[in-house]
Amino acid sequence: MSIAFTLFLAYALGLSVALGRAGHRSRAPQVPVAARGPISRVLIIGATGGTGRELVRQALERGYAVTVLARSPAKLRIEHPQLTVRRGDVLDDTAVDAVVRGHDAVLSALGHRRYVGPTRILSNGTRHIVRAMQAHGVRRFICETSLGIGDSAGRMGLYYTFFVIPVVLPFYFWDKTRQERVIASSDLDWVIVRPGVLTDSAARGRYHHGHRVGSYVTTVHISRADVAAFMLEQLTSDTYVRTAPGVSW
Repeated sequence: MSIAFTLFLAYALGLSVALGRAGHRSRAPQVPVAARGPISRVLIIGATGGTGRELVRQALERGYAVTVLARSPAKLRIEHPQLTVRRGDVLDDTAVDAVVRGHDAVLSALGHRRYVGPTRILSNGTRHIVRAMQAHGVRRFICETSLGIGDSAGRMGLYYTFFVIPVVLPFYFWDKTRQERVIASSDLDWVIVRPGVLTDSAARGRYHHGHRVGSYVTTVHISRADVAAFMLEQLTSDTYVRTAPGVSW
């Protein structure tokens, strides 16, 4: 085994350990869950991405009044009488504050494709969301991150642990750990949802969820449609409040 390969393995393993320590580690909630009123108006962040579109579509099917904040509203390609689309950037705290007001819950499928170089898009955008929710008394926050960080470190499988994350996505995943810490440090009634590798397959309606989801060996997958369904279920369930369940097939 060459020295270079040994050093790379050490780097990949060290990164996985660091992501585990830096992300949220679930434990018993320290703050009581607030009494939850009816949820009818939801704000969706990251709606023009794959999971975000599924969130919008399924939320409308479930009868919610949906507001979307998007930099490029035309990318959404969904029209509905119960859908309101606001142009704005999650990195603009004024825009976020204005759009959060008046909603009962927020769901975030925030993502981007700036994989090269350090980034704080996820963590800074999420910080603006959390601040606005606290300012306007919006309690329920459901946010998508990923398996592979916090107490799910390594559970994306060997291929992701030793190639995809350390080679392609190290800065992206490191920002996800900051994103999770922003959420976990708040007193909101939050749920961090950590999916496996996302696919565009049809929803199966059956998947594993909980705090021991994933595999240290094989790559685990789940459709964006099933992730969206699980996230929407957390609007009215307190099972995972202030914890970070994984979800995969």
